[in-house]
Amino acid sequence: MDGSLSGLSDISTPGRVAGPEEGVTAQELALAARNHGLPLEALRYDVTPPGLHYVLVHYDIPATEADGWRLTVGGRVLRPLDLDLAALRARPAVTRRVTLECAGNGRARLTPRPVSQPWLVEAVGTADWTGVPLAALLAEAGIAEDAADAVFTGADHGVERGVEQDYRRSLPLATAADPARDVLVAYAMNGAPLPPQHGSPLRLVVPGWYGMAHVKWLHDITLTDTPYTGFQQSVAYRLRQEADEPGEPVTLIAPRALMVPPGFPDFMSRTRVVRPGPVPLTGRAWSGHGPIARVEVSEDGGAAWTDAETERDPAHPWAWSAWHTTWNATPGLRHLTVRATDAEGNVQPLTAPWNRGGFANNLVQRVEVLCTPDGPAPSAPSSRDASMTPAGGA
Repeated sequence: MDGSLSGLSDISTPGRVAGPEEGVTAQELALAARNHGLPLEALRYDVTPPGLHYVLVHYDIPATEADGWRLTVGGRVLRPLDLDLAALRARPAVTRRVTLECAGNGRARLTPRPVSQPWLVEAVGTADWTGVPLAALLAEAGIAEDAADAVFTGADHGVERGVEQDYRRSLPLATAADPARDVLVAYAMNGAPLPPQHGSPLRLVVPGWYGMAHVKWLHDITLTDTPYTGFQQSVAYRLRQEADEPGEPVTLIAPRALMVPPGFPDFMSRTRVVRPGPVPLTGRAWSGHGPIARVEVSEDGGAAWTDAETERDPAHPWAWSAWHTTWNATPGLRHLTVRATDAEGNVQPLTAPWNRGGFANNLVQRVEVLCTPDGPAPSAPSSRDASMTPAGGA
């Protein structure tokens, strides 16, 4: 820096849309290096291993310690709470399997591209979250008659669009205090303490909502008598066509189906390679609006569709459903496409639903597959081939 910068607005610029010929910026690459998505082959797991689950961190992963960590519940309550982790764990706990998806999933596939974390389709994961039901904590604290919103504050602190802030979001009490919504104050993921990147030692889990609602490193819950209007609620995470309009809030996850890419990939292009004949196709589908009712697959980019078989587990209503079918591959380049429909009738679109933030883009997934003519399967590399692998290739 040359010393000419004088304030936060000089280093933290407004949101913008990339120019017609603008490639991915160095800042976007830096975000992509900090955050990571789910390798699509990991869709094979019912429960995503923590290291494969998608991660988005707005600012820094804060230095948190379980010893001494406290959760306060205050504001428009009758009996404020101040709890350490031992006190939380002493309360009745539940475990819920929940699929989380980043609200910006699919952003990098939009034209023009909103400049931010450049997700393709991989910002998703499913975990077993264990913790205390939020509705039980709020009932214990006693909700004042005039309470309207529950505001959740995390320990991550930073600057966004010139605004210095803790990461803070709210839920309407109709969601936060409803036992049927299964909102959790979670302290475990897949049976182990939360990893640092997933919110250790406490986080919020809001089944059915996009990831921005699942506040990590949670240390305070405050009930307010007016709707919360902080940055992450009223500025960020809004569906806008123009910068100066208020927009609609991002809330429930739109339906999406993803396919485990079949065959094997080219290293750079990620184009898949298969042999002629029956090829099993599998994947997952989910929606925050209700159960998945239908998954369809196309081999010609969406001109014709066939139904896949779906497997919904009633024991895990907030988790993705498995689907599978068999594709009869013939030689040539194919564009496999998959789409989901949920029980409310919401269907994945064939064209991307554009907005300035790049949110809730549930455009159908398309996987380019080259079916090669019959021939021998590729052999394992010889010792000479292995010795020619570039340094760092592993």
